[in-house]
Amino acid sequence: MSPNDKPLVWIAGEVKSPPFTPEARLQAGFLLRRLQRGENLGMPHSRPMPSIGRGCHELRIVDQGTTWRIMYLVHSDAVVLLEVFSKKTRATPKHVIEVCQQRVRSYRDAYR
Repeated sequence: MSPNDKPLVWIAGEVKSPPFTPEARLQAGFLLRRLQRGENLGMPHSRPMPSIGRGCHELRIVDQGTTWRIMYLVHSDAVVLLEVFSKKTRATPKHVIEVCQQRVRSYRDAYR
């Protein structure tokens, strides 16, 4: 990690094998490292999630038979990981959006 890289702040969730396959875990790690270095990822790897808040995105990891999502916030001081879950429907579950909104508020309040 370079001194210029943003740290990862894990609020919730984890990326480990199992349930991730080793390949999916490596892909997640590679994409997270790119975020730490300040890269802006676009589709198909990441998409903005304005329904959660400004600066929020979902990282998309396609695994064998499972589609994983890592919800994250790019903040001025860190990349904040809000939630990790397997996505089973087209829409992001409402409870995931709500819990991520609360975590963003809590993080921003603590940062002030």
